[in-house]
Amino acid sequence: MTGPDDLAERLAALESRIAYQDETIETLNRTVTAQWSDIDRLKRHVALLEDRVDDAANGAGPVDRPPPHY
Repeated sequence: MTGPDDLAERLAALESRIAYQDETIETLNRTVTAQWSDIDRLKRHVALLEDRVDDAANGAGPVDRPPPHY
């Protein structure tokens, strides 16, 4: 059978593992959130570049386009 000292050691080890896991999860969450923001920004940038390429391919400049509120 296991004694109280063995159970206390096992409990301490589990608490330590949980603390490290919580820290790791928080770090991963911050990383994913930052990457999500970067991806959104890059998607907007790519969309603008695609519009510019389409305009250049069609011979239309940005001046020929109607304002965005039309």
